[in-house]
Amino acid sequence: MKEELLLLISLQECDSQLVGLSAKKIKLPEKIRKMEDDFKIYTENIALNKRKYDELKAKRAEGEAHIKKLSDGMIKTRERLLEVKNNKEYQAMLKEIETAEKARGDIESQIIAIMDEMDKLSVLVKKDDETLQQALIEHEKEKKIMEDDLNAVDADTVTWTEKRIGLQKSIPANLLAQYERVKKRNNGVGVIPVWKAVCGGCHMNIPPQLYNELQRSDDLLSCPNCNRIMYFKNQEKSE
Repeated sequence: MKEELLLLISLQECDSQLVGLSAKKIKLPEKIRKMEDDFKIYTENIALNKRKYDELKAKRAEGEAHIKKLSDGMIKTRERLLEVKNNKEYQAMLKEIETAEKARGDIESQIIAIMDEMDKLSVLVKKDDETLQQALIEHEKEKKIMEDDLNAVDADTVTWTEKRIGLQKSIPANLLAQYERVKKRNNGVGVIPVWKAVCGGCHMNIPPQLYNELQRSDDLLSCPNCNRIMYFKNQEKSE
C-alpha cells in the first residue's frame, strides 16, 4: 500500500480517537451524574421499609407515653376516691377510671399489633441493608471506572494530538488539504475502507472497474458517492 495512504489511514485513526475522546469528556460527567441520581432514587426506594419501621417505632413510643399518662391519671383518681363525700361524685370518678382503663386497653392492643408489624419489618430492613451495601460496592466500583476513564481523557488527548502533529509533517500539504476538506464534509471521516465493492463510509456500491483498480493501483482513489479517500481492506483477513 502506498506510503502516503498509510499515513492518511494513521491520521484518520488519530482524528477518530480525538473525536471519541472529546465526546467522552462531555458524556462521562453526564453519565456519572445520572448514575449518582439513579442510585439516590434507588436508596430512597430501598429505604421504604426502614421509614415504615421508624414510623411504627415513633407511633409505639407515642402510645406508650399515652398509656403512662392514663395510668398516672388513674392512680390520682383512685387516691381522690378516698376523699369523696357523696355518691354522685364517687360514681363519676369510677366512670372516669373505667373509661381510662378501656382507652389504655385499646392502646395496648394497638401497640401489640405495632410490635408484630415491627418484627416483620425488622427482617426486611436487615435484608434491605445487606442489599444496599452490596449495591453500594458495585456503584462505587462502576463510578471509579468512569472517573478513571475520565481522568485518562486529557492524557490520551495529548498523546493522540502529538501523534497527529507528527503525521501531518510527513504528509504533502496538498494531500493533507484534500483530506481535511473531505473529512469536514463527511462527519470527520476522510479515509475509509472498501470491501466487496461497498464503501465503508456511505455504504454505497462503487463501480466494478473502480473496485478492481482500487485493489491493484497505488493511486489515491476517491469514492464517487461521498468523495472519501478509499483503500481496499480484506475484511475476512482482518477478522
